[in-house]
Amino acid sequence: MGMADEFKKGVFYSALGKYSNVVIQLLVTAILSRILTPQEYGIVAVVNVFLVFFQMLADFGIGPAIIQNKQLTKNEINSIFGFSLYLAVFLGIIFMFLGYPISVFYNNEVYKPISMVLAVCVFFYGILVVPQSMLLREKKFGTVNIVTILANVASGVVSIVLAVNGFSYYSLIISNTVKAALLFLVFYFKTPLKAQFKLDTKPLKKIFKFSKNQFLFNFINYFSRNLDSMLIGRYFSASSLAFYDKAYQVSLYPNQILTNVISPVIQPIMSDYESNLEKIKTVYLKITTILATIGLPLSVFLFFNANEIILFLFGDQWAGSVTTFQILAISVWIQMITSSTGAIFQSANRTDLLLLSGILSAIVTVSAIFIGIFAGSIEYVAFMVLLAFTINFIQTNYLLMYRMFQSNFIEVIKVLIKPMIMALIQIVIFLIMPELPFVNLLNLIIYGVVFVVLFGIGLLITGQMKLLKDVLIKK
Repeated sequence: MGMADEFKKGVFYSALGKYSNVVIQLLVTAILSRILTPQEYGIVAVVNVFLVFFQMLADFGIGPAIIQNKQLTKNEINSIFGFSLYLAVFLGIIFMFLGYPISVFYNNEVYKPISMVLAVCVFFYGILVVPQSMLLREKKFGTVNIVTILANVASGVVSIVLAVNGFSYYSLIISNTVKAALLFLVFYFKTPLKAQFKLDTKPLKKIFKFSKNQFLFNFINYFSRNLDSMLIGRYFSASSLAFYDKAYQVSLYPNQILTNVISPVIQPIMSDYESNLEKIKTVYLKITTILATIGLPLSVFLFFNANEIILFLFGDQWAGSVTTFQILAISVWIQMITSSTGAIFQSANRTDLLLLSGILSAIVTVSAIFIGIFAGSIEYVAFMVLLAFTINFIQTNYLLMYRMFQSNFIEVIKVLIKPMIMALIQIVIFLIMPELPFVNLLNLIIYGVVFVVLFGIGLLITGQMKLLKDVLIKK
């Protein structure tokens, strides 16, 4: 099977998984947002910041390293799996007691029992890293995505049933734990893994250089991406954090729908071309073309229709998220393109540059967040995060084009010109369109039809229609 066929197969299953999971997530969130309050969501948003951190620690850069290193033997992978098991147990125990300092920091005792429940979730997320990575390494994208869909359905049903029966924020916490357990059990039985309880450091040393840079990048990226939620939860109210978190999560949906369909497929396939930088560069520019062509016009649509989107999805009690989402919507196309760059660095075995990019991004993002917090509102934080995304887009592409590909920034600019023209068309029309007097759903449908028509016109005017066909169908 050629690279193009592998991409098509991988993207198909990845799209099946991501689109299904986004639909499931939207439906579940739409229901729960009408049962749970912003205050309850704010409590979960705080503890999720720490859960994501422990998931990152449990991965330890092992997952991408297993995918990249084709020389690892079966025994070596079993040994790494044994190490991940010990690490998961250790992190789960630590998380059990993490609720005490969290309760002190946020002045809320509720985090003590919550941390006890989520310790089990941390354990399962820790031990599923190796079996999931093995399936991706073997390019079994169908298995990974179908299982993830089923786990999300089960998790959604559990959360709704618990919420209806008065479990409050525990409905979200317990359902997340159920999802992690189901993912591990199925992934494990789909692989021939057997944990070696006697630790062998040789396999770990074999992947250390790659996993070290990957882990350090994840570590730095975690704090730069989650510091806003941590500080908003500490210095503002739980409701403010919930409004910000909802807006931020919705701004990530295009990534989940588009970029996250492509990115999981890039490294498993492109790692076979590690030494062929020209091939990797060509793939990156094609991916950037697709994402910019869709992302730039989409950012315009989300900006002008933020009110209808938020209120339709979550109800009138979430109006406090609208302005924040409107600001973050401008960054959607930037996030989409930047999110694919990590897999490109990995494919070329340049996690050193990935780490450097992460350090620079962290400096910019952390500085921006502190300024936003000091300004005193979630809208200011969102604006500074937008500015940080823009700066980091430039520096990441500099490292890719100049340092890794020995090329220049002009190649990136060229693929952005036509998508920018398409976005400009959207801006002009939405500026002159009158405000519609109907209910949010009907307004959204009408604006959506206008967007699709303008998108098609933009494709024809700029010639991107032919280019997309070449990229998506022929090549």
